[in-house]
Amino acid sequence: MNEARLRSLTPGVLGILVRRGADFAAAEDAVQEALVEALRVWPADPPRDPKGWLVTVAWRRFLDAARADAARRRREDLLDEQPEPGPAPAVDDTLQLYFLCAHPSLTPSSAVALTLRAVGGLTTRQIAQAYLVPEATMAQRISRAKRTVSGVRFDRPGDVATVLRVLYLVFNEGYSGNVDLVAEAIRLTRQLAARVDHPEVAGLLALMLLHHSRRAGRTAPDGSLVPLAEQDRGRWDTAAITEGVAILQAALARDRLGEFQAQAAIAALHADAPTAEETDWVQIVEWYDELVRLTGSPVVRLNRAVAVGEADGPRAGLAALAALDAGLPRHTAVAAHLHERDGDPVTAARLYAEAALAASDLAERDHLTRRAARLNARLHR
Repeated sequence: MNEARLRSLTPGVLGILVRRGADFAAAEDAVQEALVEALRVWPADPPRDPKGWLVTVAWRRFLDAARADAARRRREDLLDEQPEPGPAPAVDDTLQLYFLCAHPSLTPSSAVALTLRAVGGLTTRQIAQAYLVPEATMAQRISRAKRTVSGVRFDRPGDVATVLRVLYLVFNEGYSGNVDLVAEAIRLTRQLAARVDHPEVAGLLALMLLHHSRRAGRTAPDGSLVPLAEQDRGRWDTAAITEGVAILQAALARDRLGEFQAQAAIAALHADAPTAEETDWVQIVEWYDELVRLTGSPVVRLNRAVAVGEADGPRAGLAALAALDAGLPRHTAVAAHLHERDGDPVTAARLYAEAALAASDLAERDHLTRRAARLNARLHR
């Protein structure tokens, strides 16, 4: 029983039900019931046409629900039009489902949850476990999202940029729960890249692969964070790096630069460096300049200050940092790092301790606390 293959059929089945006249919320419920039934039946009796089997079962579940709900009398005409079981149509509605689940009327968290369920084929329980929230909470979130998009026309043009931001949010959620959301984000972005020819889709896929390639080196055996400069590059996934760089180069060659391509270019420069000392920080600063031009993001400016500190020295980095709002997330941690590199351990230790108190992530808090303790121990020798 290949659950990944089963999940990959989900958007196509859902699209067929919607095109037959089912509203999105009812169709999505029916598809989920069909998936549960497949998990029960297929191991002992696999169908010859898996997609057709899912369409047939999901349509029957939808009709059963329609009959049982007197408030949905407007669907009565559909009850006499049940198609005969047979091969499923070849129409692929996956791309429209991406656009529907990333509808601008949804909050980012709702769009992510709906995408994981409707396009990714995950159950509500799996999504709740991945986000470390109660299943009932996630069920409410998904139900509200489905009600919001139920009246949206299925053939309405979608916004690729919004879809990409939703997928990027999925990727950034990390590795919590039984479902690896990073791997799921890469799978869904590959799926999107196969259906839409857009350099920013390729840029996001390249960015994900390049970041993911360093996963094994990011933590020590005790679970503590390992900074990029201290990571064992022999543990990085060279196949993912090679694929990510190739995808990025093809996207950049189209001369339609976007922020995900620029971020991927920075990640590629880190991945290409044999050692931390050989990193091309001057070129990284140039790419951050492009990102600032594209986004104007204060967070990008903050990361640029770090790169300037590496390319032109810590004093230059501190000067760039001084122009930014001190209330930015990680501002204090960046200041601590630059002061440490500038040979001021007293200020650096104090700032590391302040940054640790403000950190919301436990692993990051522990890392900053250890940096402060290490400097303080050195000062009191």
